[in-house]
Amino acid sequence: MKHKRRLAGPIEIRHLRHAVAVESHGSFRKAALALRVKQSTLSRTISQMEARLGLILFERTSGGARLTEAGAEIVKTSRYLIQSLDQMTLNAQELSRGNTGQFRLGFYTSLSMGKLRARLTEFATRFPNVELLTIEASRSRLLSDLAGGFLDIAIVTGDPSPAEVGAKSLWTERIMVVLPESHPLADKKVLHWTDLKDETFLLSDHDPGPELRDVLVSKLAPLGGQPKLVAHNISHENIKGLVSAGFGVSLILEASLGSSIPDVAYLEVRDGNGPSRLSFAAHWRSDNHNPVLANFIALLKERYPSPTDLD
Repeated sequence: MKHKRRLAGPIEIRHLRHAVAVESHGSFRKAALALRVKQSTLSRTISQMEARLGLILFERTSGGARLTEAGAEIVKTSRYLIQSLDQMTLNAQELSRGNTGQFRLGFYTSLSMGKLRARLTEFATRFPNVELLTIEASRSRLLSDLAGGFLDIAIVTGDPSPAEVGAKSLWTERIMVVLPESHPLADKKVLHWTDLKDETFLLSDHDPGPELRDVLVSKLAPLGGQPKLVAHNISHENIKGLVSAGFGVSLILEASLGSSIPDVAYLEVRDGNGPSRLSFAAHWRSDNHNPVLANFIALLKERYPSPTDLD
């Protein structure tokens, strides 16, 4: 093994890159051309590296440069370090752009179809390396988790307050009536609230059940009397099962139409202004600087623009 007098000083990235380039191209001249530096500069860098290591890395010949035994080990390590550094830099750039990383989204609507499913599918297509984590919970739990920093964004029913900074109105979904196929109203194309004033409604305690109950009361109470409501602490899918078995009728949002339950019919319900709807909004913390969140908000603004988004 060939040695030379060792001089103090750190090994820098440029030393490693130059050594790898000389080994790859087999000569100082070709390596200098590839790196777009003067050959004298490249030669001086290699000599400096050799002096700081106390080893001869290359045998200089008229035909080019050949690694010494020590040089082969050093360049092998140099190549690994450079590749690791380049990958780390690339990963950091991807993270800073929101192209990778985690994104935590909370919701309580159905993903069987509808706008939320479409936006998540579109986001996954645009950013395939982002890890999406979804949490389904009640509105109060989602907003609590959002405030605590456990969620990046929560999508819930209702309109945000005008003064809320980290929020955006999104889409609306039609309210649908679920009836047994044998029900006399099941043959209608659409229903009006007046058709439903004598029905027994089965509602879930889970969100958005309370919002649907409020809509139901506001629509039927003016027609006289109190609507008959039966609340169950079960999922919306199991509510449909009770409807199918003939225990009553129910309300769902149109995103839930993608899941199939036998022996039930789904009809749109209208009032004098057309189909009844519930609105959805996104909420996030304004001090959350996750680049992935910024990309998702940009997608929402693109798909559901408001006048303030165009400023």
